[in-house]
Formats: sequence, C-alpha cells, structure tokens
Amino acid sequence: MRTLLGQFARFGVVGGVGFLVNFGIFNLLLFTVFDSKKIHEGPLLANVIATIVAIAVNWVGNRYWTFREHRGQQLLREGVEFGVVSLGGLLIGLGCLWISHYALGFDSKLADNISSNVVGLALGTAFRFALYRLWVFRPHRGEPAPAVFPAAGESVAAPAIPAVEPTSPSRPSGSPS
Repeated sequence: MRTLLGQFARFGVVGGVGFLVNFGIFNLLLFTVFDSKKIHEGPLLANVIATIVAIAVNWVGNRYWTFREHRGQQLLREGVEFGVVSLGGLLIGLGCLWISHYALGFDSKLADNISSNVVGLALGTAFRFALYRLWVFRPHRGEPAPAVFPAAGESVAAPAIPAVEPTSPSRPSGSPS
C-alpha cells in the first residue's frame, strides 16, 4: 500500500507539471491562433497539440521518477504502450470537450477549460494511472530482448550458445555411454 501511495503521489506531481504545460499551451493556442471565432475546430486542435506536448513531458517524468523501479529495458515497446494509453486519455479529454462545446453548446473559453482541463483531465488521469501501473510499467514484467539503451556500466552480452557434446566415431550420436 505504501508503494502504491508513493507512486500515486509521484504520478500526481508529474501530472501537475503536465497539467501546467497542457493548460498553458492550450490557453495560449485557444486565445491566439486557434480561437474558435477564427477556426471552428480551434478548441479541439489546441487540445490535441497541448496534450501531445504534455504527454512527452509526462513520459519522461513517469519513466524516470514515478515508475522508475518498474520501467522496462525495452524503451521502444514501453514508449509505444505509453503512447497508446496516453492517446486513450487524450480521447477521453477530447470527448468531454466535444460534448461540452459542440453537443451542449457551452462555447465560452471558461466552459472549454472546465470540460477539457477539469472533467476530461480527471477522467483521463484515472484511466492513465490504472493502465500505466497495470500494463506499461507493470512490476516484474519480462524482458525478452536486450535493452535498446543499456544502463551505464551494463554490457550487452551476446546470447548464450548451447554447448553441443561432440560425438566420437566409436559411439554413434544419441547412444548411451
């Protein structure tokens, strides 16, 4: 339980940094180039761009701090899995924003922020934490191939070649000795 609470606290700090990045970029874009008065899909585009940047920030924080004990050696696989889960979280946030802005007609900047950065973020965060912990950074996950980037001081060993017992001309292969 202590490990879970520690991970959740670190996840919250990393998420807080990601939130600030997302919130800042979202609003910068929403109030400038993606203003809904200029571009109809502006809020959605601003949300996608801001979330992608925040995902990159969160990847580094979660890999090297939150789940550092459980990160795998397979950087590419873990990165793809992190991206898939993060995309799911992005879609949850986009869904909340789309429902609020387009289906319900709450099209003010405040409503866009509440639907995206409060409701969507809360639902997406629960989804991401569960899947990061249970899938991407699952403890004791097997590592079938060598690391893409071995840790400092680690050498990448060649695969072991099984020893083959030589056969002698006086004894056919497979016969008991």
